[in-house]
Amino acid sequence: MNLSYWEIKSWLTNVDYTIVGSGIVGLNCALQLRQRFPKANILILEKGLLPQGASTKNAGFACFGSLSEIIDDLESHTEEEVFQLVKKRINGLQLLRENLGDKTIDYKPFGGYELFSSHDDLFEKCYAKKNDINTLLKPLFSDEIFSFKTNDFGFKNCKAQLGFNQFEGQIDTGKMMEALLQKVLQNDIKILNGITVNSFSDDTDSVKISTDNFELSTKKLCIATNGFASKLNIDSVKPARAQVLITKPIQDLHIKGTFHLDQGYYYFRNIDDRILFGGGRNLDFNGEETSEFGETELIQNELENILKTTILPETEFEIDHRWSGIMGVGSQKNAIVEQLSNHVYCGVRLGGMGVAIGSSVGKDLADLV
Repeated sequence: MNLSYWEIKSWLTNVDYTIVGSGIVGLNCALQLRQRFPKANILILEKGLLPQGASTKNAGFACFGSLSEIIDDLESHTEEEVFQLVKKRINGLQLLRENLGDKTIDYKPFGGYELFSSHDDLFEKCYAKKNDINTLLKPLFSDEIFSFKTNDFGFKNCKAQLGFNQFEGQIDTGKMMEALLQKVLQNDIKILNGITVNSFSDDTDSVKISTDNFELSTKKLCIATNGFASKLNIDSVKPARAQVLITKPIQDLHIKGTFHLDQGYYYFRNIDDRILFGGGRNLDFNGEETSEFGETELIQNELENILKTTILPETEFEIDHRWSGIMGVGSQKNAIVEQLSNHVYCGVRLGGMGVAIGSSVGKDLADLV
């Protein structure tokens, strides 16, 4: 691209902080940097027309993990590690709500539910461990977190009781991202969309960034690309595609809340008299370890099948829209917020909990600089 003098002077000269990625982490990082450095020149580079990855494509769960997910985490993490993971998610959600306001993000405290298949013993395992998990996490709340409720939603092919988390809620993902973007622009932070960062080199005094359109120098570089981090040589983060569908409006829809199924590999919620339903990555882990957007027949067919047989067995519905998002996962659940070299930092590997921890990871990333 042959840029003009004015374009180079206004957007690409004397840049103090460059952030790669305009998702939840990148925008929160920029806002925190502006608070710390009121006169700094802050630039965000985003490869998509809108924030790519998962920030504008997630299901809008204000959650910190279902009962079965937390029990599963305890098999690969210590009790203290799991406690700290949940604490970070809760604190991150609180930060999100404080920063933007519940009305702005359309936060609704409907509670979260977990369905248990009739064909395995996961319910029994969770029932037996419920008190232990509540005791472990009790310092974070003044009341018990997990309990069980009768299945009054008409779900089929599942146990008669549902897990229930009174502290879970839902938000409007689009409103959240709109509000964050508006806040960033109001704070005189520049965003350039449609710009892919191909590489960078950390020199003595600055970082040289090469994109598909231009090159620039910046004093500090913050990488907030999560699922795409491996493309910038952060190999401890693997992409994980999540496929989603949403129904057309359903008259007299009686389902209200956020719902988890199969240890969180499936998840659904109500929104605008519709059911938004996603997941199924466990059907093809290798195939879904990709940074390419798209949907597959295998997973989309299974999502529709579960809708028909379990979630809406007595209700006619039509699919209105399908999409996918790219998360960043790894061998551990904790996010990576660290300095990579003299002037380069990263905040990545949100592990499918971007809504919960994105605000705090962005803040931590800025504080690290």
